[in-house]
Amino acid sequence: MDTDPGPIGLTQTQTQRLRELGADPTKLEATYASPAARDAAFKELEDGLVRAGRAQLDELRRNRRVPGLIALQAALRAAVTGAGFVEVVTPHIISAEGLVNMGIGHGHPLREQVFWLEDGTCLRPMLAPNLYVMMRKLGRIWSRPFGIFEMGTCFRRDTKGSHHLNEFTMLNLVEVGLPMEARRSRLEELAATVMQAAGIADYALVHSTSEVYGDMLDVEVGGEEVCSASFGPIPMDDDFGITEPWVGLGFGLERLLMVREVYPNIERGGRSLTYVDGVRLNI
Repeated sequence: MDTDPGPIGLTQTQTQRLRELGADPTKLEATYASPAARDAAFKELEDGLVRAGRAQLDELRRNRRVPGLIALQAALRAAVTGAGFVEVVTPHIISAEGLVNMGIGHGHPLREQVFWLEDGTCLRPMLAPNLYVMMRKLGRIWSRPFGIFEMGTCFRRDTKGSHHLNEFTMLNLVEVGLPMEARRSRLEELAATVMQAAGIADYALVHSTSEVYGDMLDVEVGGEEVCSASFGPIPMDDDFGITEPWVGLGFGLERLLMVREVYPNIERGGRSLTYVDGVRLNI
């Protein structure tokens, strides 16, 4: 006697395909009375997602609109410069000494994620080492307080996954020479400036700790960290010749884009040969 198999879900292949196309995660949990019903529902959903993706790419071309990551960079740049910060552009290649000064010496876990080059140099895994140098050098010239920022690519090995990229974009901003008692409020103000420019209203400031910076504040959206922020001075500053109070914030732009657009993975918002403006190209 035949037995009723009960409700059945999507196959692994169907689930993967719909996830690639950006389907609502709740759709992936649906169940069906029979394989025929499941396959028909899958086909209908797949066709709809393909049409939506093609329409988005057509709109991108027709209106000469820039992809989301580029648009986000432009919005953040305008907001941060509007807040009085000066943009700097520093090299992608840094020395091992720069990492050591950041407390990332031999045996530190982050060194295993660094893309090392010849002669003790590497692709920068963060913007902070170069910004410390710029803080010191500009501090000899400018009155206080002053703020600088950089927006650029960083590189970390073995971090690729649904929420990590080997090649990602950071926005780091730092303000130097403000009163000690104003650091927390200024950090909150700058976080609000960036998050508003990113189009994200619902976020939280969460206390955390770091081997490098000690006590920190993270900006989280739905439990996803999009920024790490800290205060100075800290003991590490001595290696860079920094003695004044400062606040610094580092935002991951692909993370911001991922949480704002509710992408199922971070690659949709990053530099990619698979996606354009969040749309998978195998459609």
